[in-house]
Amino acid sequence: MTTIDTATITVELPDAFDPRWSRLPGIHVDGRRITIDPAAYFFRFESNTWFVADWELVKAQLLDVAETTERAVEQLALDFIKGHGESTSDAARVLATAYEVYSYLFREEHREGLGLPQITADHLRMLRGAATLMALNKVELDGHISNVGPCWFFPAATSVVFDLDDETGGMLDEVYHGGWFNEHRRIESIKAHAALGGRLVHGCQSVPDQSGGVVAPYGASMANFRDDLAEFKASWIEQVYAHRETAAE
Repeated sequence: MTTIDTATITVELPDAFDPRWSRLPGIHVDGRRITIDPAAYFFRFESNTWFVADWELVKAQLLDVAETTERAVEQLALDFIKGHGESTSDAARVLATAYEVYSYLFREEHREGLGLPQITADHLRMLRGAATLMALNKVELDGHISNVGPCWFFPAATSVVFDLDDETGGMLDEVYHGGWFNEHRRIESIKAHAALGGRLVHGCQSVPDQSGGVVAPYGASMANFRDDLAEFKASWIEQVYAHRETAAE
């Protein structure tokens, strides 16, 4: 692992985190408090700064703004980030912001009427937890992946934490990457991810590929991102699966 010197990350979230997240190396969960040892948690940790915007401001000034023929939703988000985003080295702030973002995107009201009857309230909690931790991953503008933790590989991480079989883990992975598979959800995701300084991108073509997702800044080189990801993913996915406590049926 390439790493930089950094302090232990501690955050207290509004709701209790599932204690099984402690199955992953470097994470300790105690109710609403999460403690992360970067040296044990990350495969690669080269940057301890992130770009965020205030979630309350996103809610007040962006979520209800409609795109027009002159300004697409992506431009709305980019303009908001330019106007309100700021760099931070406070990882706890990143996690707290991410938890608000994903509590909104994976809220209970979406479970009915969206064609996914197999998604349960527990599944939504799994999605919120995994996506929150994934916010510490980072891609630079040149496409280099500077921070990578086990939650990059969503099905592998959830199989370790929740003993999910491949089918269920893949289903959640699709929901994480694809929202709810419609344009309304895509637009909602673009706006909400402005609080994390970019948009959600992923390296996979489909569930079996398992190349993960990350909030990348607008303008990041996706070609370099793809090439960097291809070099490391296989060995690191294997390392995540090695922490499984029970075999998935």
